Amino acid sequence: MTDLTTYEGSCHCGAVRYEARSKPISQAISCNCSMCRRKGTLLAFISGSDFTLKSGADTLTDYQFNKHIIHHLFCSVCGVTGFARGTTPDGTSTVALNVRCIDAVDLDAIKIIPVDGKSA
Repeated sequence: MTDLTTYEGSCHCGAVRYEARSKPISQAISCNCSMCRRKGTLLAFISGSDFTLKSGADTLTDYQFNKHIIHHLFCSVCGVTGFARGTTPDGTSTVALNVRCIDAVDLDAIKIIPVDGKSA
């Protein structure tokens, strides 16, 4: 990919920190599944190879539900979910960034795309 921007993000307490490379984030999905609706996440997806966990691996707790294919990771200290890991249908590693946890993103400038995960 060309024209990648490097983003940094974290949980609330800062124990979990990451770096993500992506095209400039201008939109995010708002899913209405039972998990995303309750957490209020806004998601942007990147390749797993463009994600680096900088700190907090030992602090992350993994939660899976439904088909058990997405690892909903959250900080066991503050409870915030900065990202989730999974794979695309072809087996490619992917990371769903919670845009609300990225340090330098202007949330008011993000186009929100509703996704019906509840019916999936």
